[in-house]
Amino acid sequence: MAVPLLDISRQHKPLFEDLRKVFDKALETSAFIKGPELKSLEEDFSKYCGTEIAVGCASGTDALILALMASGVKPGEYVITTPFTFFATAGAIVRAGGIPVFVDIFPDTFNMDPDLLSDWLRNNCAVTNRGVIDKSSGTRVAAVMPVHLFGQMAEMDRIMTVCNDWRIPVVEDAAQAIGAKWEEMKAGSFGAAGCFSFFPSKNLGALGDGGMVTTGNRETAERIVRLREHGGQGYIHREVGFNSRLDALQAGFLRVKLSHLEKWHIGRRKNARFYRSAFKSVKQVKTPVIRKNAWSVYNQYTLRAENRDELLAWLRNREIGCAVYYPLPLHLQECFECLGYKEGDFPVSENASKEVISLPVFGELTDAELNEVADSIKEFYAEKA
Repeated sequence: MAVPLLDISRQHKPLFEDLRKVFDKALETSAFIKGPELKSLEEDFSKYCGTEIAVGCASGTDALILALMASGVKPGEYVITTPFTFFATAGAIVRAGGIPVFVDIFPDTFNMDPDLLSDWLRNNCAVTNRGVIDKSSGTRVAAVMPVHLFGQMAEMDRIMTVCNDWRIPVVEDAAQAIGAKWEEMKAGSFGAAGCFSFFPSKNLGALGDGGMVTTGNRETAERIVRLREHGGQGYIHREVGFNSRLDALQAGFLRVKLSHLEKWHIGRRKNARFYRSAFKSVKQVKTPVIRKNAWSVYNQYTLRAENRDELLAWLRNREIGCAVYYPLPLHLQECFECLGYKEGDFPVSENASKEVISLPVFGELTDAELNEVADSIKEFYAEKA
């Protein structure tokens, strides 16, 4: 039985009529840019995330860039993040003018290790009248960007304690974590800003591209609004921004889908429980570890697996959807050679890239499909024994 890694059409099928109404309304009114639909989505989204303000933009990558710029990152300044994440995390830092600085991750949750963050700051930095400065280069540390990977939030209480002690702003990369919680607070509600992606494969995906920034700071929000429209209002420009508006059509689609998001999370969490039970006896795989304070939305269901590449080929030969997120940590990417990192600098991330494999987990999977995935993996390891 073929099993897709993701089938968005199953999610959309019950919503066809509501989604068509959004399209028809946009066509009838010719209201394609911003307008009431975007304002309503921003209000709904901020309420959902538990933040004061939300600002729509053209993509999750733009959300990161806008948030970094609005949080005060200036050209040539450091932003600390992790190397085991999607490229846009570090790419956005560079596009905002910053320089990525990496710290390693936990081997079980794949999220930033707060102790390593604290160690890097303590060993390398000093507080001056310019802020936190790297002692060897004189470069200011402008922000910390933890990533809530695979739908589970980083340990935000500890990260916020470290960053508050050093008075460094936190920008959350929550692209994979809409609705995820750390204790009772949702992703995007801890830092100076939270950044979300509406790429179609996300738990809340647009019918195209889109992004959102959440914040509790009105000045930050006002600057993001300005930056997303070429840095000005009308034809008066205070700074150079860029064009990053979220289409009214996409805002309308997202409002329809947002009302179903919690139900979809329940489906993903149910499927994650199935896998956890199914793989209890398979010693060659490690199922996701979810911290007791975390509530994961399982944007991906990611195993650590022995003989990962052989398992990948085995599943693909059976037309079972699977993927590797991510095969090469960012510090080893060719485009970041200029940062001076080398193999061995971040061993936890490097080992993870050799072992991770993500399985289908979307809420509309059938019981038969789930069993097909689990049975195929069990069969693979039985043949290897």
